[in-house]
Amino acid sequence: MPKQKRVILIALVISILLMLTKFVAYFFTSSNAILTDAAESIVNILASAFAFYSIYLSSQPKDINHPYGHGKVEFFSVFVEGSLISLAGLIIVFKSVYAVFYPSAISNLTQGSILIAVTGLVNLALGFYLLDTGKKLNSMTLQADGKHLLTDAISSSGLVLGLLLIHFTQIYLIDSMLSIGLGFYIIYSGYRLLRKSVGGLMDESDLDRVEEIIQVLNAKRKSAWIDIHNLRLQRYGADLHIDCHVTLPYYYDLNQVHEEVKEIDALVNEHVFEETEFFIHADPCLPQCCHYCSMSNCAVRTEAQQKDIQWNLQRVTKNQKHFD
Repeated sequence: MPKQKRVILIALVISILLMLTKFVAYFFTSSNAILTDAAESIVNILASAFAFYSIYLSSQPKDINHPYGHGKVEFFSVFVEGSLISLAGLIIVFKSVYAVFYPSAISNLTQGSILIAVTGLVNLALGFYLLDTGKKLNSMTLQADGKHLLTDAISSSGLVLGLLLIHFTQIYLIDSMLSIGLGFYIIYSGYRLLRKSVGGLMDESDLDRVEEIIQVLNAKRKSAWIDIHNLRLQRYGADLHIDCHVTLPYYYDLNQVHEEVKEIDALVNEHVFEETEFFIHADPCLPQCCHYCSMSNCAVRTEAQQKDIQWNLQRVTKNQKHFD
């Protein structure tokens, strides 16, 4: 079994056990805030189950119907997880507001606090594990699940503090107010996941990654690479797809062009630290390029080099040669 599937399966089993623990804590205490935390755990289970399925799909090889692979399903998985989290938060807020006007008796807060604290510590450890593994495997699904569990751990810690406050003050209204606060925090967490998934489905460019690629190209730049423009980046699960135009001397034959393109591809794949598919379109240079071209001993140069144009985000992503 691939590591991503194994990790998400472990997360799913642990989430089920933690959900059962939280419901036991609720039956001990009848606390509305604990019920809120337990209800969110149901979302954790649904999200982990869908994440497992999405990782299975994203690991499938490219085929004639999916020439870029199946990695986009990870964005859909994050969208479903964010939607479920937001829905759970809304339900929690409505139920908690109801409980403000119609409170119920609360008991055994010490035992309930201990159980919730244990689940919070487990979620904290599991969340960091999923985040670390997700970064190593370039899996957005694992990272989203890890962030969700860390959110759950933070809300559990706040819940424990609130329960202890209720225990010492005997102000039971705190239970519902705490639950409302947790509900809004959960809604915000769901919104952040939704924002990220929609950006991915809309092929929103990862500007930090683009900047990293530009830095690599600047550091290893060759004089034959007169300019690079129209660089675009798309993410398909764990894979990056990049296409761009590179301006080369017009007198290069196809073999020379192929070698330069292959070198750029290898350079980015070596330094970006994740699987990158590079589609490079070669453009011939024009007389207008001479004033910023650093090719030495060029027999067809129409004028001497007058400036050294630095590659940056604005120039490299623009769909035109660097005539400025």
